[in-house]
Parts: sequence; structure tokens; C-alpha cells
Amino acid sequence: MAKPYSASYYFRPHTWPFWALHVACVGAFFVEFSWWYVALAFVGYAARMFGVTGGYHRYFSHRTYSTSRVFQFLIAFLAMCSAQKGVIWWASHHRHHHAHSDQEGDVHSPQDGFWWSHVGWILSNDHEQTEERYVRDLMRFPELVWMDKYFLVPPTIWGIGMFLIAGLPGLIWGLCISTVLLWHGTFTINSLSHVWGKVRYATTDTSRNNFWLAIITLGEGWHNNHHRFQSSARNGFFWWELDITYYTLKFFSFFGLVWDLRPVPAHLLDSHNDSWVKNQQDYTMFSRKNGEATTATQTEKFAEEMM
Repeated sequence: MAKPYSASYYFRPHTWPFWALHVACVGAFFVEFSWWYVALAFVGYAARMFGVTGGYHRYFSHRTYSTSRVFQFLIAFLAMCSAQKGVIWWASHHRHHHAHSDQEGDVHSPQDGFWWSHVGWILSNDHEQTEERYVRDLMRFPELVWMDKYFLVPPTIWGIGMFLIAGLPGLIWGLCISTVLLWHGTFTINSLSHVWGKVRYATTDTSRNNFWLAIITLGEGWHNNHHRFQSSARNGFFWWELDITYYTLKFFSFFGLVWDLRPVPAHLLDSHNDSWVKNQQDYTMFSRKNGEATTATQTEKFAEEMM
């Protein structure tokens, strides 16, 4: 569970770069405005959000599709341009989250408060280390290990690129504003998607489906779907559930860049399946008593599946 840190704890020198990027966004009021700069920020947000969702999440954390070693490197680089630490660190913590979701040991459960689940856990020193037992499959690749160690290299290259494209406005809009929006867009899945939305499937956590979060995260908002079957390449299980990340992966598959996109099992699409929640208003999704009873076995099983 979250430690009762004081507010000043989150403004230590260790966290200053995080807050500096937020403050730098104010620079938009001191440079010439152009819709071109807004477009630059939007494209930077969308491209790197796909790196996070299609790379960090659906590939490196869950292995929901296959790809070449070259494309694996490229999508890892794009994901790391989001400045969300290293690819191995990210996957390790996410796999840990699924093994303990909303139970004792979950690194960012909203049961520990909105602030902690949204950003507090990242700003703390509690989760700096990578649990290697979760990511031995990724540590076989020296290029990923190198990038994970020097995780500031990709976002630095991204920032230089933005400056070369549009000078100081490019740096403010293409790096600072775009990255801050990207951070908080990503963080909503840890915080809001466990408290805001609807439940389709009975799970041992508080995951929910939310259309609006799916919009800003390119499909990650279908979080209850994902927690019911995390091995699927698509989070929007049904055609009306917008999932831009999956559409992009499907597009890449036409050119042989990715393949073996794992589908949603047919039985999960049947409303008569006994895991569907029949009365969403009265159903309590999370039982700490039941959850704690399965924590250990879930952890070991998940680690074995990702090997």
C-alpha cells in the first residue's frame, strides 16, 4: 500500500525534471502561436502514445503479437521517446501490476488514492528497481538492456528533433506540451480506469471500460476487457469499441511488420458466458479477501507465462 508521504516529498531534486517540463509548457504564451505547432504536438502525442500502447503495453508487457528484432527495437525506441523510463522497467512494473492488480503489492492501485495511482508512485523512490524475474524474456536482447539503462537517450533525441524542425516553439509544443499531455493521458489508465466506467466481465480487480479514456489512449480505455483477457492484441473486443492501437497493428500486419496478432477468445464475446456481469449496479468487482488468497499463485503463474 502507498506510504503516507508529505507533499514536499514529491518535490525533491529527484523530481525536478518532471515538474520542469510542466513549467516549460507556459512558454507557449511567450512564442508566436501557429496551428502548425499544435499539429506538431498532436502528432507527437499520437505517435508516442502508440509507442506506449502498442509497444510498451501490448508487445513488451503482454506479447500479444510477434515482430522482427529490428521492428522490436524501433518500437521500443519510439515508446521510450515518451520519457516513461526504460522498456524493461516499464514491462516489469506492468507485469507486476497484473499479478497483484488492486491487491496488496500493486504498485499503483487507486485504492491507495488518486494521487498515488496517477503520479505519486512514479515520483517516489519505492519503484526504481526492475524486478528481473518478470522480464527475463526481454533481457535476452542486449540492445533493449542498453536502451533501458540509458533511458534518457530516446527522449533527448526526440527533443533535438523537435528543435531542428521548428526551433524553440517546436521544443515547447513538440516536446514539453506533447510529453506532459502524453504522461497524464497514460497515467489515467492507472488511476481513472479503475474507478470510472462500466464493467462487462467479473475480475478480481476494479478495472472498468471507458470510452473517453479509450479515445485519449488509443484504445487502452477498454480496461475491464483487457484485465479479463490480457493476451489479446485488441482491447476493444467488439467492433463498436474504438481501438486505434489495434487498427494500427492490423495495418502494420498487412506489410509483414507484425504478425500473429492474438485474437479475443470467441467465448468471451458471448453474453451468456458466466464471466459477464449481469447486474452492473449491484455487482462488487473487487474482493480483497478473495484477491489475497490468490496473489501468490497469480504472481508466479504470470511470471511463468511471460517467460
